[in-house]
Amino acid sequence: MSDKLDTIFELQKKFNKSVGVDTDEISKDEQLQQQWILNYCRAIQQEISELIDCCQWKWWATYQKFDKQNAKVEIVDLVHFVISLAQVLGMTPGDLYQSYLKKNEINFKRQENGYSIKDEDDCRCI
Repeated sequence: MSDKLDTIFELQKKFNKSVGVDTDEISKDEQLQQQWILNYCRAIQQEISELIDCCQWKWWATYQKFDKQNAKVEIVDLVHFVISLAQVLGMTPGDLYQSYLKKNEINFKRQENGYSIKDEDDCRCI
């Protein structure tokens, strides 16, 4: 899995550079980071809207059909932007993997305990 994530990060970095976005340089400048975090969040919002459009969300419209194939494409588009966002924040594939493992553990603990109280500090270890 790690090799696959490494490959995804490498390919995304190469693609970003081909369109004039150097995430290595952006990750060194806090103002640029904030700008590109917003850019990628907006892109992610748009991709989520496109994913929603793949579903029959208009319950009153019988012409809509579920487009499962395009839904898969939109998920891949989301991954492109999420990886770019991680790169803007200076994360490596290893960082993302380790952070995922820690957050997944926290999520399980929250569910086991009923997640009835928001603990602002439970994610500080990530």
